[in-house]
Amino acid sequence: MTKKIMILPGDGIGPEIVAQARRVLDAVNTHDDLQLEFIGELIGGASIDVHGEPLTDAAVARARECDAILLGAVGGPKWDTIDRAIRPERGLLKIRSSLGLYANLRPALLYPQLVEASSLKPEVVSGLDILIVRELTGGIYFGEPRGIRTLENGEREGYNTYKYSESEIERIGRTAFEMARKRSKKVCSVDKANVLEATILWREVMDRLAPEYPDVELSHMYVDNAAMQLVRAPKQFDVLVTGNMFGDILSDAAAMLTGSIGMLPSASLDKDGRGMYEPCHGSAPDIAGQGIANPLATILSVSMMLRYSLGLTKSADAIDAAVGVVLDQGLRTADIYTPGTTKVGTCEMGDAVLAALYQA
Repeated sequence: MTKKIMILPGDGIGPEIVAQARRVLDAVNTHDDLQLEFIGELIGGASIDVHGEPLTDAAVARARECDAILLGAVGGPKWDTIDRAIRPERGLLKIRSSLGLYANLRPALLYPQLVEASSLKPEVVSGLDILIVRELTGGIYFGEPRGIRTLENGEREGYNTYKYSESEIERIGRTAFEMARKRSKKVCSVDKANVLEATILWREVMDRLAPEYPDVELSHMYVDNAAMQLVRAPKQFDVLVTGNMFGDILSDAAAMLTGSIGMLPSASLDKDGRGMYEPCHGSAPDIAGQGIANPLATILSVSMMLRYSLGLTKSADAIDAAVGVVLDQGLRTADIYTPGTTKVGTCEMGDAVLAALYQA
């Protein structure tokens, strides 16, 4: 049965890294006879340049017909001065909310070959394997009212609304508990319940869910302490679950423990397991077009897509194994390069993964 995959290269280094991931996807599609069909669309600045908006309703409608989406990255200085309502990032928020992609899974996994690339001591990060489960369609990024207004004294004031409903908290909480059951059976819920009412409710709902998962240990941590603990003793964590804004920040911090954010994939899932897959890093416009971007996070996002949304575990395992072989060979893009390894570019890294596929 044919499965439809939407490809959204986006902006900056997006087209370069997606091109390499697409080569890998084409290879497993042919080798394993996956019967995947690909649909291309525009998002972010690329869509603004053509359609005048960061994501068209027609693109959203086509996305709804797909089984999964592969995204590169959006944004860049070219579009920083346009109306905030139609900037590239609004396209990303639109597709997440339109498709109900509420559960963002961000693994922070340190490959043993990259221990020296981490900014922390090897004994602190060796064996690191954390999964951050971030609520993606609620919280302060979507809360209303929001805006910039002028007060009576003429001073301008910016305001946003941080809010979560019980149902929103419950569904992301269940996702975290279910993920923990497949791992080390520990969930740490991150909030700021000492000052924010929205996260007081968050903690109450998480506590209410816990008895349904007696095999999973639940703990709570304030977000400021969680940030500190991530760099002090990160291996204490298994699954971290938190709201949109806190998850945005903590997942980027956790990414650097692994040597480079260029190594980390992510999945954004709906209630049925359909999802959008993308690298955790941004569009990196400062290196776009130079052929030096790391495509491994995007390639690993393909692996997550095959595993989580399409149930193609064998093909996903083959990609993961190929990446491991390439790292064993000492090949590194600039972001993960250390003395004694071999520096390669974007296409060369893609070539190496393709060569290692089904030989790993």
